Amino acid sequence: MSNALKTLAVAGAVAASFTAHTVTQASAAGQEKCYGVSLAGKNDCAAGAGTTCAGSSTVDYQGNAWTLVDAGTCAEMELPDGRMGSLEALTRDLPA
Repeated sequence: MSNALKTLAVAGAVAASFTAHTVTQASAAGQEKCYGVSLAGKNDCAAGAGTTCAGSSTVDYQGNAWTLVDAGTCAEMELPDGRMGSLEALTRDLPA
């Protein structure tokens, strides 16, 4: 692989990382973390013990997994079996 092609590949990777960071910042505007509302594998980042990042929750409505929702809607969310969304991590529905 030529040096020019390697340089182009590195520049593309750096540009992509900046774009991803900017998009993440923009999508968080007007939103809040809501715990316990994600389906398995559909959470946003940092799901708590036993998980690593986005898409790593293993249980529906996992209490320590969060997803971004419109600001002011989390505590109003009604889920199956009387569950509710929370602005803080929950101890319910954790993986075994």
